[in-house]
This record gives sequence, C-alpha cells and structure tokens, in this order.
Amino acid sequence: MHNEPTTAEKLRLLPWSLAGNAANAVYAQLTFFGSVFILFLSQLGLSKATIGTLLSLIPFFCLVSLFVAPAVTRVGYKRVFAICFGIRTFVTLGLLFTPWVLVHFGPDGLLWTVVTVISMFSVFRAIGMTAGNPWTQEYVPAAVRGKYVALSEILVGSTGFLAITAAGAFLGRNPDLRDYGLLFAVGIIAELVCIWAYTHVPGGAPQTGSHVDSASPLNLVRAAANPDLFNYLVGAGLVVLASAGLGSFVFLFMREAVGLNPGQVVRLQGATLVGGLLTSYVWGWAADRYGSRPVALLGLYAKAVLPIFWFLMPRGSAWTLPIAFGTAAWQGFANMGWAVGSTRLLYADVVPLEKSASYMTVYFASFSIIEGLSQLLSGRLLDSTAGLHGRWLGLTIDAYSLLFAAGVVLPLLGSLALRRVHAHGSVTATGLAGMFVRGKPWLAARSLIGYKFARDESATVLATERLGRAKSPLTVEELLKSLTDPRFNVRFEAVVAIAHRSADPRLTEALVQSLHGHDPALSTLAAWALGRCGDRNAIPALRLGLQARYRSVQAPCARSLATLGDFESGLDILQRLVEETDEGLQIAYAAALGILRYQPATRTLQDLLWRQPQQEIRMEVALALARMVGEERFFVQLMRQMNAGAGTALSRAVTALGKRLHSRMPGSEGAERLVRCAEAFARDQMELGAAMLAEVLQELLPTATAFPISEVLQACVIGMRASGAKRIEYLILALHTLNALVEEH
Repeated sequence: MHNEPTTAEKLRLLPWSLAGNAANAVYAQLTFFGSVFILFLSQLGLSKATIGTLLSLIPFFCLVSLFVAPAVTRVGYKRVFAICFGIRTFVTLGLLFTPWVLVHFGPDGLLWTVVTVISMFSVFRAIGMTAGNPWTQEYVPAAVRGKYVALSEILVGSTGFLAITAAGAFLGRNPDLRDYGLLFAVGIIAELVCIWAYTHVPGGAPQTGSHVDSASPLNLVRAAANPDLFNYLVGAGLVVLASAGLGSFVFLFMREAVGLNPGQVVRLQGATLVGGLLTSYVWGWAADRYGSRPVALLGLYAKAVLPIFWFLMPRGSAWTLPIAFGTAAWQGFANMGWAVGSTRLLYADVVPLEKSASYMTVYFASFSIIEGLSQLLSGRLLDSTAGLHGRWLGLTIDAYSLLFAAGVVLPLLGSLALRRVHAHGSVTATGLAGMFVRGKPWLAARSLIGYKFARDESATVLATERLGRAKSPLTVEELLKSLTDPRFNVRFEAVVAIAHRSADPRLTEALVQSLHGHDPALSTLAAWALGRCGDRNAIPALRLGLQARYRSVQAPCARSLATLGDFESGLDILQRLVEETDEGLQIAYAAALGILRYQPATRTLQDLLWRQPQQEIRMEVALALARMVGEERFFVQLMRQMNAGAGTALSRAVTALGKRLHSRMPGSEGAERLVRCAEAFARDQMELGAAMLAEVLQELLPTATAFPISEVLQACVIGMRASGAKRIEYLILALHTLNALVEEH
C-alpha cells in the first residue's frame, strides 16, 4: 500500500496542478481541442464528414483504457500520466510538417499524416487520461472539489482566452497552413510546461495488493452495474452526445452560415471563455455549498437553451457579431455550470474513492465512445443534409437546424436520468435558481465578499448586518458561522440580522441553541428573534424558555409565543401572570395575552392596570385590554394624536363616535351627551370631559352584552370616576371600547 499524501500536503501542492491545467489550456486551444484545429482541417479542404471522423478518433481511441487500466494502476498514475502526456506532445510535432507534406505528397499524403498524428496522439492521451482521472480524485480533497474546479476553470479560461485572442488576431482573415503551424508550436511549448508542473503534484504512486481496486473485467462489470454510475452515464452521455459534435461544428456554422471570418470565429471562443471565467467561481461555490446535482442540472438547462440562440441568430446584420459574442458568453456560462456540477457529481457523489480505478475506467471509456459518436454522426448529418434550405416563420432552415434540435432535446432527456443519481444535499435545481433571485442577490454577493475579507471585529459586524439586510438564502451559511463567532458583538449582530430576514429551518435551529445557551444576553435576543422570524417550529423551544432561570429570557419568550399566535400557551402565561411578582415579567405576560386576545385574562389585566403606578407601563397594559375588544389601530392612532394636544384629539374622537353612535343607535341619548363631552375636551376641560364620558358609558352599559366589551367598559367607568383625567389610558381605552361597541351594533 502506498503512502497517501495528507490533506495538508494536497492543499499545499494544489497550485502546481492549477498551473499545469492553465498551461494545458493553451495547448488544448491551439491544437486539437479548439477552433484553431477545426479551421485548420477546413483549410485543408476536408468535408464535414471527414472532419467529424477525424475528431471522433480522439475519443474512440480512449477505449484502450479498458485494456491498460490494470497496468496503469500498478505502474502508478503519476508516472504514466507524465510519460504519456510527454509522448503525445512529441507526436503533436507532426502537425508542424503539414505544409511540407502537402507540397511533396499532395492532399492524400497530408490527410494520412493528419490521421496518423491524431491516432498516435489519441492513444497516448487515452492512456494518460486513464491515469489522470483517478489521480485527480486522489490529490483534490473532496471538501474543496467544487472550488478547485472553479478556480481551475478560472485559470484555464484566463490563459485560454489570452491564447485564443492572440490566435484570432494572428490568423486574421486569410491564414495559411504555416500560420497554423506556428500556433501549434506555441501550444507544444505550453504543454511541456504543463508536464513539468504536474511532476510536483502529490500522489499517484503505484498501487499493489489485493485490497487495491483494479480495473479487472469483473470490477468493470460491477462498476457499470452500479445504479448511480449507470444513471450518470446515461444522463451525462446524452448531454455529451448532443454537445460534443455541436460544439465543434458551430465554428463552421459561424463562418459558413452566419458569415463571420476566421479571425472573428476564433475570437468568439474567447467570448465563451470569458463567460465561463466570470461565472466559474460562483458555480464552484454553489456546488460545494448546495451540492453537485442542482448545479449540474442548471448548467444542463442553460446548455439546452443555447441551440435556440444559435437558430434565432440574425445573419448578415449589423447585430450579428454582437449577438454572436453574447451567445458565446452564454455558452461559456452554461458550459462552466455543467462542467463544475457534473465533474463534482462524478468525483464526490458517484465514484467511491476506494473504487476509483474501475469506476473511472468505465466512465472514461463510455464517454469516449459517446463523444466519438457525436463527432462522427454530427459530421455525417451535416454532409447528408447539406442541400436542406428553406424558411419557416421568417427563420432560416438549413443543415445545422437538425443539429440544433438535437442539442435541445437530448440534454433535457439526460436531465431525467441525472435526477435519479443519489447525491449529497437536498437543494433542487429550481431551489438553487430561486436563491439567486430571492431577496437582494447583489447585496448578498457584496456582503459575502465583505464577510470573507473582514479584517477586524467592526468590519465583521458590519458585514454581518449586511448579510441580514440582503434577506437572501445565499447568506445562511455565513450567518450560522457568525452565531458561533468567538466575538460577542458578532454573535449579537448575527441574531439581529437573522431576525430581519425570512425564516429558515437551519437558522431557526441555531437561534434555538442560542436561546438555551449560557449567555443570558444572547438568549434574550434569540427569544425575540424567534418571534420576529415567524417560524412556528420555534414554539416548543419558546415554551421551554418560559421556564428559563433568567427573567430576562422568560419575558421575550412570552412575547414571541404571542407573536407566533400560540394560543395554547395562553393559560400557562395567565397563570404565570397571576403568580408573578416581578413587574417586568408582569407587563410582558400582559402584553402577550393581549396579542393572543386571550379573553379569560381580561379581569386579571384590569386589576393589573388599576394597580400599576407607572404610566408608560399602564399604557401597555391598556393596549393589551384594547386588543381584547377589537383591532388595536384605533387605540394606537388616538394615543399618537394626543401627543399634539390631548384635548383636541379626544374632542375629535368623541365627535366622530357621537355621529356614528347616532347613525347606528338612533334612539340613544348618548349621542347628544357626547356632543357636550366633545365640547368640554375641546376647551381643555379634561376633568369635566372625563366625568361626562363616564356618564355616557354608564348609560350605554346595558347595550354592551358581549364579553369582554362590557367588562372593559365597566372598568373604564370605574377608573375615570376614581381618577378623572389623570390616568389618560382610561380615556383612550374607553373610546377604543366605545368604538368597538358602535361597530358591533
């Protein structure tokens, strides 16, 4: 058994693999895997069927992996990878001699030279990839796989963009074979740098022993029979079948059908790389956080839309090139989402690390066949339908239209199989897409960046506050981290931030833990936040919080239970109010009972109101009673109006009630008496007005048959007769209750 490198060593040496990937991107774009090579084959005068056949050789030769995988495991992934990639780079030198071959041996000799170079390249690439795939799973820790893929794609996209942009400018409008040869030479040099960088990557040692997973025929059959791998191969295979050939021949579509020159076609690939580059980190971040499958499916759906854009693209218009660049950027966005999601799904969810050799061999061989078929069939389809021309609803129908239709249908069919793959995480593709539109996604992005790079406590507190204001599900992880931050102010701000956003099950659970924690300040705040969030799942925890050792925690628990509408807690809160001697808890319980409209507490609240010496507290108890008899709006509005002048506010309220009383109860003398009462309040004769109002209410008591209106009216009469206008809360409560009585009639 070889000594596997530690996770710390893997993380330390990962930059070497990233550097190798970046250098390999230059090689890929300038040789066999970019628009340069497609245009080169077209420059040779080859038909689309021939081009498709040549391109299919690369994946078809990957079938050799089925035969060499056991030997690769024994020799060592790293050694095989470096040797085979070195040989394939040397083979690529053959492309540099194509101008000389064309002169001395003609087109036939040139074709066989290209076939030979591609075949030899494909064989050694296949063996190298047979080693490279399981080696990658070994040296990239699973916890950072999504971010690694994203960062790799950023570097690959950046270097690829620079390479393809320079290539497009170099080729111009009328390149010759020597121009392509120079680009091939640059690519070869870049690949040598890639191989050197990968010699510094850890792992990949020879594996021997009975415990080692070998790619024997029996193990290959077992791997292929695994439901997750099978569904993955079907789903992802349909995507590859639709997109591999289409991705190659779209360059010819842009040149032949749309009318772009070779330099513009090559620069389109640069736009594709930019689209992927700008979104790669987001895709990787989302895959690591929310799972591989939703990211893969979103990328797949974006790829399915892409052929529609190509089909609708205007031709020969001033808008053609800008729209082509926009579509290319979308292609990069879609490709990146699919690449990050599907790659992580394969490595992190489908392929067990201990069975990497057999699983990856089946995957590599299967996808190679599918990719080869896609290239082969796409080229033949284009040649066989070359004479297809027409118009439909003003749109052009040609040989590429059938290819575009397959590019839409096949990925959607593939998504059905991918949904059956078991993967970590419960977030769906639609759920993930919804996260990016709910709340304030731009503020969420800014707050996430600010949180990640916050240097000190004050910056972290500010970033945490923004996490809450974003009201986005994208910030849940950071808010959870803030709740466990060692700095009190950060934890405090996290609770406040959570309270100002919509409920989330994980945040609710975290707040419950804070509620039952050992910090009374945070427990108090958490109890308030649980009511503010509106998640009724917090009710059991809040009921338990009523028994907390700290009164400061009990009070907000009662208020939050009322906010959440837990009417069943009314009896418990009422009993606590009766037995409680602490003034603060009494008021909290009273307010909670008022919010719940727990009418059995009416008499208890009346007694509490009468005994309470502090006016501010009396007003809150009076509000609780007001809620018992009707909506609180009348009470609150009248209280606010009294700040500008109590007499005037009371006079206007009494006048309005007198008119309504006259219309609702025509035979009542109370309406007439209310007119004189209003005049007394208008002249600031507060004591006289209070006495007259008490008399009116006394006369109206027989008409108040409904409970608790009758009880509250009686309490107001007693209160106003005993204290006159000194206890203003009785005047406001009396008018509020009278308003409820009038509405009842």
